[in-house]
Amino acid sequence: MFGLITLIIAAAAALVGYTQAKAFVSEKLRYVDAAQSGIAPVLAGVGATILGGAVAGLLPLVGGGTALLFGVSVGMGVASGQKSIRRALPPGA
Repeated sequence: MFGLITLIIAAAAALVGYTQAKAFVSEKLRYVDAAQSGIAPVLAGVGATILGGAVAGLLPLVGGGTALLFGVSVGMGVASGQKSIRRALPPGA
C-alpha cells in the first residue's frame, strides 16, 4: 500500500514540477536572455533535485528517487518552456 502511495506522490511531484516550470519560463521569463541559454534546464534540474532532496529527508514516504524525478521533470519543463518561446517568435527573429 505504501508503495502505491509513494508512486502517486512521485507522479504528482513530477507533474507539478514540469507544468510549473514550463509556465514560469514561458510566461515570466520570456524576455530574460539567461533563461533561454542551453544550460538553464540543467541548472534548474540540479537545483530542483537538491531542493527536493532536502524536502525528501523530512518526509517519510518520499525518497531520493522522487527528488531525482522532480529535478528531471523541472529541467524538462524549462526546456519545453524555452521551445514554446522559440515557436512563438516570428520567422527570422
